[in-house]
Amino acid sequence: QVHLVESGGGSVQAGGSLRLSCAASGYTFSRYCMAWFRQAPGKEREGVAGIDREGRANYGDSVKGRFTISKDVAENTLILQMNTLKPDDAARYFCAAGAPRSPCTMEAAWYHSWAEGTQVTVSS
Repeated sequence: QVHLVESGGGSVQAGGSLRLSCAASGYTFSRYCMAWFRQAPGKEREGVAGIDREGRANYGDSVKGRFTISKDVAENTLILQMNTLKPDDAARYFCAAGAPRSPCTMEAAWYHSWAEGTQVTVSS
């Protein structure tokens, strides 16, 4: 059974950085699409970034050039480095695991396993 646990959320001022981690267990981490999503109050869940089994990444338009997704296969950990944060980036962030495909989709329906989420707050 897939188990995902996030860490690294918190509060930061606009322009600052945060690093989110997602520890995975219960499956062969490297084989799957892994992605980050976020959801702000009153808004739909939004795809932030995905990474496929070969390590190819894709990003939502709103975070391109500022966020970087990566994975540490040896540690079964998914990482999201968030730089130049904006107030609009404030949301609850979720990591998710989905069936293999390339590139990984930003459609939430593709993903079968989800972490509980970690809150990111960005003050202006």
